[in-house]
Amino acid sequence: MGLRNDEKVLVVTDVPRINDWINIDSSFLRSFVIRCLLAKAVYEIACEAFPNNYIEFYVYPCTGRHGAEPGEEVAKKLKEFDVVIALTTYSLSHTKAREEATKAGARIASMPGFLPEMFYPGGPMSVDYMEVKVESEKLAELLTKASEARVISPGGTDISFSLKGRVGEADTGLYIERGEWGNLPAGEAYIAPVEGTANGKLVVEKGWYPGLTENMTFVFRDGDVVEVSGGGKIGDYFRETLKPDVNEEPYKSRRNLAELGIGTNPNAKRPDNVLEAEKIKGTVHIAVGDNSHIGGVVSTDLHEDFIIPKPTLYLGNKLIMKDGKLLI
Repeated sequence: MGLRNDEKVLVVTDVPRINDWINIDSSFLRSFVIRCLLAKAVYEIACEAFPNNYIEFYVYPCTGRHGAEPGEEVAKKLKEFDVVIALTTYSLSHTKAREEATKAGARIASMPGFLPEMFYPGGPMSVDYMEVKVESEKLAELLTKASEARVISPGGTDISFSLKGRVGEADTGLYIERGEWGNLPAGEAYIAPVEGTANGKLVVEKGWYPGLTENMTFVFRDGDVVEVSGGGKIGDYFRETLKPDVNEEPYKSRRNLAELGIGTNPNAKRPDNVLEAEKIKGTVHIAVGDNSHIGGVVSTDLHEDFIIPKPTLYLGNKLIMKDGKLLI
């Protein structure tokens, strides 16, 4: 984060709401609480390690959805600090609150779903981020130059969309300049495809999304999800959240194909944690929902990423990845 003397640091986390203690699965609730305690530990370590800096710990009730706005009080708090460590369960990355804070100059590490073992030797935090930066920026440049993309996988994914006029970005893990932000652990290049252009299907394979025990398929037509099949209880959640037969907000905007990402972190390995899985080198991920914070025009209360293992990726006519192996 490049912390400087006398800068102000905010460590922020979200906590389960009263109803969550009743409705959330116990295993998920356990990881939720562990994450809150980890955030408190990070705050305490920071206080001890950086006595010349003002460091604050801030807690707010969770939103229950990645990309949902956390409320005015949280948004105001984020803008008051130079460095923000957002060690949360539900992501703040694709929110106006995060965007306004970075516009105000805050450097933000967004860490939704972070697990303590990510800090372990050989884990995705224990990586040479200068190397990650070089590869991520190279891929971001290729995304910017491409006019279209196609993703194919052995699991059944086959989807194409336009990238014309869109700019690729790199999440390098190095947030040392005013207003920089990204994930920790980091390691990806990403872009917002052109709205209304995605056609084909995305197959999310079992084990590659939290709690997913059978394959789940999203069918896209003219940029939007028009069908969700399989996936068991996880599929039921997305059938309800996206409601392909309801042509009104927020369902319509949630169905937007929002992002194409390419993982570049060689130490990322865990497939069932989205924060880590989307960084796995040799994977591609596709998101639905909000893309307004990464160069698109769709603003909504959802951003969900789905990882594709062993993908083949074409940017225009150029083969960039074959069965999970980068060819650049």
